[in-house]
Amino acid sequence: MTQPPGAPIPYEPGIPMPPVATARFAIGEVVRHRQFEFRGVIFDVDPVFANSDEWYEAIPEDVRPRKDQPFYHLLAENDESSYVAYVSQQNLVADDSEEPVDHPAINGLFEGYAAGRYTLKRTHRH
Repeated sequence: MTQPPGAPIPYEPGIPMPPVATARFAIGEVVRHRQFEFRGVIFDVDPVFANSDEWYEAIPEDVRPRKDQPFYHLLAENDESSYVAYVSQQNLVADDSEEPVDHPAINGLFEGYAAGRYTLKRTHRH
């Protein structure tokens, strides 16, 4: 059967569907890296790895995360700077300090902070 251009591919019984990864963290949550000294607020989530192969290959093989898990975009900070980080779920833990993140882009995406969580501005919600 021929599909019109742009039409969704129909589901066919017997063809296995890819596993669906479940995100442990949500947009607005403050997290910290399990191994490195930085923390940040989540502003986007990819259900599986969605960065470049060059980025992935630059990670040393012995600490390279699996691609079949959620990856999080963070407005991150450490003692020296603020930056954007892309981190696998296996490398994040909840930050229980209840301290806000000091990143210059926070006010552009979020409107409030309470109980260790930021509220996404209404203009950025789907």
